Amino acid sequence: MQSNFVDYVKIHCKSGHGGAGSASLHREKYIDKGGPDGGDGGRGGHIILRGNANLWTLLEFKFSKHFRAQHGGRGGKSRSTGYDGEDIILNVPIGVIARDEDGEIVGEITEDGQEIILKRGGKGGLGNWHFRSATRQTPRYAQPGLDGEEGWVTLELKVLADVGLVGFPNAGKSTLLSVLSAAKPKIADYAFTTLTPNLGIVKYRDHQSFIMADIPGIIEGAAEGKGLGHRFLRHIERNSTLLFMIPADAEDYAKEYEILLNELRKFNPELLDKERVLAVTKSDMLDDELKAEISAQLPKDIETVFISAVAHQGLTELKDII
Repeated sequence: MQSNFVDYVKIHCKSGHGGAGSASLHREKYIDKGGPDGGDGGRGGHIILRGNANLWTLLEFKFSKHFRAQHGGRGGKSRSTGYDGEDIILNVPIGVIARDEDGEIVGEITEDGQEIILKRGGKGGLGNWHFRSATRQTPRYAQPGLDGEEGWVTLELKVLADVGLVGFPNAGKSTLLSVLSAAKPKIADYAFTTLTPNLGIVKYRDHQSFIMADIPGIIEGAAEGKGLGHRFLRHIERNSTLLFMIPADAEDYAKEYEILLNELRKFNPELLDKERVLAVTKSDMLDDELKAEISAQLPKDIETVFISAVAHQGLTELKDII
């Protein structure tokens, strides 16, 4: 998932044209001047977005960006309606937002199997059967089908998770995820080891579980595009709880927490309405006296816990709090 994660793509979609109506006249032995019997044209195929809970990335659309649906069939004689053009179904992960060329939201996939029509196929034209009247008994014309819709669509994936890990680079987020779940994120002793979000399923008491997301590290100025910028800040919008992580060797715990909080506030003030938990990581190097000193420096409006992913300390307490 680390190397194949794609969360932002632009695709070109063109729905099918509607089929033309028929201008046929009824012809049958022993029936003179049978009159108009042209059928309607079929509608053009739609381009449809469908949610799939088994997908986690938009990788498929990185290499295939152009989609064209089938045109509708022409109407036939004996008032036969033309066939509808075949729809194109684009399967995407849950959490995808589709935007048009102006940046307006077309729709949002939040459930498995949910469908959104990105581009509607053109309506089929009416056959000459519809245009008969007392004064115009043999119309020899029919409507052409309408054009389908065409344009570029932006697909933007926001990871869906119960808990999002928020912290500076090297705060221990990937290590925690690897210990609490079966996820295998890249772990190394340098900044921005994590370049894409990683998801893990965390099991806890009585066979229950929740999904945890390791978001790439945030630095001061991330909301303005510094570091990995706001590209991955948007994933936090889909997390119900935010777990702030500050390492035990930080110089100023309250300052680091405020910087992280301020970046979220600048990116989207609504993020501050989410549940928050603060974990002091790498705390296996601390004794009770140091923990008491650090606790006095921590903000009082958030529940805190001392943990060590490597030493497996405080993890059960952390899961219970979450």
